[in-house]
Amino acid sequence: MTSGLKALGALSWWLCWAVGALSLAGRSNVAAQTRNDNPHGKIDVLCSTCHSPDSWKPVRIDKSFDHGQYRFALEGGHGSVTCSSCHPTLEFDKVGSSCVSCHQDIHRGELGVECAQCHNVRSFNDRAQQINHSLTRFPLDGAHRILDCRSCHTPGLAGTMTFRGAPTTCVACHQGDFNKTANPNHKTASFPTTCTACHTTTTWIGATFHHSTTAFPLTGAHQAVTCLSCHINGLYKGTPTTCVSCHLTDFNAGTNPNHTAAGFPTDCGSCHTTARWLGATFAHDAPYFRIYSGIHQGKWATCATCHANSATYKEFTCLTCHEHDKTSMDSKHLGRSGYSYTSAACLSCHPRV
Repeated sequence: MTSGLKALGALSWWLCWAVGALSLAGRSNVAAQTRNDNPHGKIDVLCSTCHSPDSWKPVRIDKSFDHGQYRFALEGGHGSVTCSSCHPTLEFDKVGSSCVSCHQDIHRGELGVECAQCHNVRSFNDRAQQINHSLTRFPLDGAHRILDCRSCHTPGLAGTMTFRGAPTTCVACHQGDFNKTANPNHKTASFPTTCTACHTTTTWIGATFHHSTTAFPLTGAHQAVTCLSCHINGLYKGTPTTCVSCHLTDFNAGTNPNHTAAGFPTDCGSCHTTARWLGATFAHDAPYFRIYSGIHQGKWATCATCHANSATYKEFTCLTCHEHDKTSMDSKHLGRSGYSYTSAACLSCHPRV
């Protein structure tokens, strides 16, 4: 009886010791799991998510880890970067979630902090989703739509670019194009730098100047000549608009009839058109004498048929052609009061026929 009680007491003591030991071990494990020297800061992630029991390094992140639970989902280009690219230190909880936390703002705050206005997560340099330029002072159209931002917003010191207050005039970007233009030379011609009078946003080459807005609209063959054909030495302002200012050589070379000897006016428009210089037609019938119709039609070959010399252009009478008909004309005018063959007043009795 006594020995049985002793054995029971020993067993009770052993059980109490085991329970106490287990209790102490449990408290020790809890203490180990709640240590405050976690190098990653206040982050509630099991160590086994990145580390293995075999070795603390290398780090292998488990596929079950969801970065989106921590204020920033890894999408696009963010999914392929290393942890240290965004987390330069081991304290993960101290990293901001804004774009400027990792990306230098070369715009110096000019466009705000919403980088998604122009950039996307595929690549920071991919500006496929550019800012809606139509909401700015300079809507993009034509070839401007496919340009890189830096074409107009030129990088400055340290790669910074100016956006707010950027000039919207053509010459702000096209000063070089303006200066090197040779046909015509824009600088010597004192052309305005607005550019839109001749150029469009589709292409800089192939400009078209609307001459109809000037004092000399271009018609006929004038539309096909080069600018310098009329604007000698690149002179544009004050260029004369008279025909003879360009066609004096043609005027002097005219031989059928000789324009200079005949004392023709130099306005040219009474015989010539802008379609072509050759093939001039003189309006002879109505103001002077009917040669294109009536009894004289077809009886002349050239101007010189009737106008035997240059003087007869200014002073012309019927006798110039009909002097050889005196005998016939005398017989026809017998008894006609006031008739004289030498008279130049034939048309006083004979209407234009």
